[in-house]
Amino acid sequence: QVQLVESGGGLVQPGGSLRLSCAASGRTFSNYAMGWFRQAPGKEREFVVVAGWGGLSTDYADSVKGRFTVSRDNAANTVYLQMNSLKPEDTAVYYCAASRIVSPLPKTRTQYVYWGQGTQVTVSS
Repeated sequence: QVQLVESGGGLVQPGGSLRLSCAASGRTFSNYAMGWFRQAPGKEREFVVVAGWGGLSTDYADSVKGRFTVSRDNAANTVYLQMNSLKPEDTAVYYCAASRIVSPLPKTRTQYVYWGQGTQVTVSS
């Protein structure tokens, strides 16, 4: 069992930055691929990024490439999402999730077994 708790969301102006954190409980955090998804009002939950076991293997959605960076600290059971050059279209509830599938890196919702409660990110002037 893995419990996930996101933090770090908030209101930011276009062009600004935010850093989301996802703290995981459990001793087997390093065995899971960790992903971030987001869901805007009226839209499907969509894949943002995934990090493999060690964090060296990553895969990003095209919409965030070059702006978002995922990292993980397995000793601290935490995964991070650094978001730069934020745009209004990045506004959504952001969720972290854990998957037992590590190869290839999972990019669909059904491949993830544990989810956090989400944190709101609003990009607006």
